[in-house]
Amino acid sequence: MTMPGSTERSGLVERRAIEIIPAAERHGRPSTLLTIWFASNAQITAVATGLLATAVFGLSLAWAIAAILIGNLVGCLFMAYHSVQGPRLGIPQMIQSRAQFGMYGAVLPIIAVILMYVGFFVSSAILGGEAMARLVHVSTDWGIVICNAITLLMAWVGYDLIHRYDRWASLLFAVVFLAITVKMLTLPHPAYHATGDTAATILLVISIFVSWQITWAPYVSDYSRYLPQDTPAARTFWYTYAGSAMGACWFMSIGALGGVLAAPAISANTAGYFAGLFPAVRWLILITAILGIFAANVENLYGPFLSGAAAISPSGRVGSASVARLLSAGAVAAVGTLLAILASPHFLTDLSNFVLFLLYFMIPWTAINLTDYYLVRKGRYQVEEMFQPRGTYGAVNWWAVCIYALTIAVEIPFVNSSLYEGPVARSMGGADISWIVGAVLSGALYYLAATRVLRIGPQAAEAAARSAGASAS
Repeated sequence: MTMPGSTERSGLVERRAIEIIPAAERHGRPSTLLTIWFASNAQITAVATGLLATAVFGLSLAWAIAAILIGNLVGCLFMAYHSVQGPRLGIPQMIQSRAQFGMYGAVLPIIAVILMYVGFFVSSAILGGEAMARLVHVSTDWGIVICNAITLLMAWVGYDLIHRYDRWASLLFAVVFLAITVKMLTLPHPAYHATGDTAATILLVISIFVSWQITWAPYVSDYSRYLPQDTPAARTFWYTYAGSAMGACWFMSIGALGGVLAAPAISANTAGYFAGLFPAVRWLILITAILGIFAANVENLYGPFLSGAAAISPSGRVGSASVARLLSAGAVAAVGTLLAILASPHFLTDLSNFVLFLLYFMIPWTAINLTDYYLVRKGRYQVEEMFQPRGTYGAVNWWAVCIYALTIAVEIPFVNSSLYEGPVARSMGGADISWIVGAVLSGALYYLAATRVLRIGPQAAEAAARSAGASAS
């Protein structure tokens, strides 16, 4: 029990779970969002994603970089608008979904989010394990175990450690990869023949980079929810946007350049290729690669705890938050470690394809959430009611759930992924515009349902708040 005048912020380990962060415990500056999202994107996984543009899809370097810029600058709009919700509401991202889907209806997108967390954790753990194995001369399996144990400890300590870590890691990443970028630009350019500079392929590659940023949407306000409620929305938005856009565009462009210079070598061992550019400080390059994996994978352990608690705890009570976070993150880490150790190259390809396919489930969720926040309720919520099963937002909003499911069904013909190519995408030469169709359709349908059928709006929210206040009196 917290004594009067004290806060849950005391001590090293975070004490809060998914409940509302009280005003007395709000702290931090929005500038930390710049470094947390730069560090999250400044990793070798982003390099590998940028590599796809040239090494797999055959774009010229100019078109590859253009696709990287367009895709990330558009995709960052979604995640940065989510970030603004954190200071205003003081709750994790997926709890806020209860306002749109209802308390139990929100479980549907939460399941997809948790599966995505686990998939990204496994793929990143393997990259980190390989770099750790080369650094300390152990097997890759032990490298995976070491990396995941450190990441678990970071997730247990929680919010403040993650922000502090990313602040210093961002500086190291920027210095080391600036040197790598300069070195790569001075290397001789072998003959490279672009084979994919078609409108359909360029649009497909842009969609991949948009999806990369939409992947962050379920994470975003988890890391801004402790900021003071009066934090200017513009500062929250632009620091988030700038950090994510700079990190992703820079590191993906390195990957695209690597596809032109040395596609087989950088594809087979990304961290090893970079280390080979600087033999005298090979250890520093490997450490930087490992620290980048920590920055991303700690979120893949911290997030499942918040999302899982949002799914199974209507009231937000989880007992001791630090113990619950350790147990939850530990379970995900154990499963992820086992999968990473047992993984074969074929399994990794299937896993990557599956995780990318899950992104199609995120598009209607993010559109519904943002439409509700910015266009329907205009940021006015009764946050306490999100923890009441019979409260204002209800158990299930069937309109939102049905729109979510319908949008996924409509997206399928437009999808072009390694698992499935829809007939519309095939007729367009492989172009994937499913994210555009999904975002526009779900946003428009939800807006019409909310305003014309359910009569939801900021005025209704204020009237409900006045009614609740009168009842309490």
